[in-house]
Amino acid sequence: MTTIIVHGGAGWHRDNPRLPDAFAACEAAARTAQRLLLDGASSLDAVEHAVRVLEDAPVLNAGRGSYANTAGDVEMDALIMDGSTLDIGAVAAVQRVLHPISLARRVMTDTPHTLLVADGASRFADEIGFPRCDASELLAAAHARTAAPPADTVGALALDPDGNLAAASSTGGIPRKLPGRVGDSPLPGSGAYADNTTAAATATGDGEALMKLVISKHVCDAIAHGDATQPASEAAVTLLTDRLHAMGGLIALDPRGNIGIAFNAEAMPYAFAVDDAKITVSDAPPS
Repeated sequence: MTTIIVHGGAGWHRDNPRLPDAFAACEAAARTAQRLLLDGASSLDAVEHAVRVLEDAPVLNAGRGSYANTAGDVEMDALIMDGSTLDIGAVAAVQRVLHPISLARRVMTDTPHTLLVADGASRFADEIGFPRCDASELLAAAHARTAAPPADTVGALALDPDGNLAAASSTGGIPRKLPGRVGDSPLPGSGAYADNTTAAATATGDGEALMKLVISKHVCDAIAHGDATQPASEAAVTLLTDRLHAMGGLIALDPRGNIGIAFNAEAMPYAFAVDDAKITVSDAPPS
């Protein structure tokens, strides 16, 4: 059995004229990952390439659609996690890369570290010959957007034919953030988490609040203690709402392929596919 699920961020309004573009990006990301999984690719490959598609969509707040900070720079965060080994790669406040998720994976595979930040992440990218872009490519995309969501993150979860889970998240942060601000996305357990023995989850929304709850690990722990995936996801978002009065959402996936989708925003575009079934695309909570 294989499963892929992606999201395009919480914080959308259903009357946003760019929402169809977000649907299209999520569907394309899910289709890319679905094909990889059906061809026998790993869950890590699936989530990385799904997020790359989302990073290429200017309508979403990651990669080409990232926001500028108060200094006019684009600083991006990303994380990828292997549920079979608990290996993690992450970057934070990195500049001039179109695909932070792939740089995060190189942190996982090419260094003994988990997280590289700012100038250190940029130096690492140059040392390994990772493709760089001009900052204007990111700024032009971000400035060209209209009616964009206020703040969000993209993410993906996958279950591969070998039963391995993986999670990935990527973000351009929040508008007008201070230089050096890091949100939940590159932090294990907050922005994303994956463990074959429990579940995988990735979150979106108010990063400062999501960090306080370590919300992705919270969901995985609830599933480990016997909660079903959808109720565990809903309970985590209820906690986010009741305890911190914050906006957010998440997706979750357990080792049996059960999906959880929950958010307290008006809309959160997402797409998922099981095996070779038709891709489901929506922005509403599951019924």
